Amino acid sequence: MTSQTQLRQWGRNVIDIEKKALENLYQYVDSDAFGQACELILQCKGKVIVMGMGKSGHIGNKISATFASTGTPAFFVHPGEASHGDLGALAKNDIVLAISNSGESSEILTLMPVIQRMGVPVIAVTGKPRSNMAKLAKLHLCIEVPEEACPLGLAPTSSTTATLVMGDALAVALLQARGFTRDDFALSHPGGSLGRKLLLKVDDVMHQGDSLPLVQQDISVTDALYEITKKGLGMAGVIDNNNTLVGIFTDGDLRRVIDAEVNLRSTNISEVMTPNCVTIQAGILAAQALQVMDDKNINGLIVVNAQNQPIGALNMLDMVKAGVI
Repeated sequence: MTSQTQLRQWGRNVIDIEKKALENLYQYVDSDAFGQACELILQCKGKVIVMGMGKSGHIGNKISATFASTGTPAFFVHPGEASHGDLGALAKNDIVLAISNSGESSEILTLMPVIQRMGVPVIAVTGKPRSNMAKLAKLHLCIEVPEEACPLGLAPTSSTTATLVMGDALAVALLQARGFTRDDFALSHPGGSLGRKLLLKVDDVMHQGDSLPLVQQDISVTDALYEITKKGLGMAGVIDNNNTLVGIFTDGDLRRVIDAEVNLRSTNISEVMTPNCVTIQAGILAAQALQVMDDKNINGLIVVNAQNQPIGALNMLDMVKAGVI
């Protein structure tokens, strides 16, 4: 029976071999071909059509998805299906990124005459600079590796890792060249927690209008508690006669007042509130508001306008419900 020690050693060997493969990749990213490939894609008026068979196809799918999410329109076309109609997705303004470690994928080579007839440039990504795909392409990006991590030298391992990293290098270089921003990224990721964190603003989460807990500074603590209980946010903003925020009173303040045995009926809220409280402006990301709450160790915030007048309020529970946390 194989020991745990031996299994761990085999795993470490894979990492060592693939790490060397990636170090070998530097020379290919430093080549003129890499810069030319980036320029060609930047000048492209259409899409990047990624192709690959087998394991190269799986990697190609990921590369096309990374391109699409970082500002380079792209999608994957299976070479086998392309020969039976899917090549119709290819237009004259597009670019083909063809992936094959051997550079001899028959499915892709079969398509080359049609692609060339259309005048569509091909960037070949292979481990064989003298392969047919490399010779037929406009540009060739080499992803040759010293050895596969598979001890049989058969299963694509180091080569697929190198291909994936080359794709990431292209995508990120293009992202930076385009000046792609977090806001741009958010528009292509509207779903899931990532989309919520990048798109959801305070205005989408905050309570406003009749739901906003506000009290005048000259009322008693008891009367303020009615407003806090009614609105259910565990706090109330305290305002003056000009509707300017002068402080906040929270459940935490109430506990301190009770511990101090303050008369809740005869004491004005202005005497026990927290003045100069932390506030935020409308329009900022909900995730930024959450960061403020975490940094200040508070559970709620009042949203104010430029005149320091309260226009909204939110707490940690609102963040949970919105999926920001």
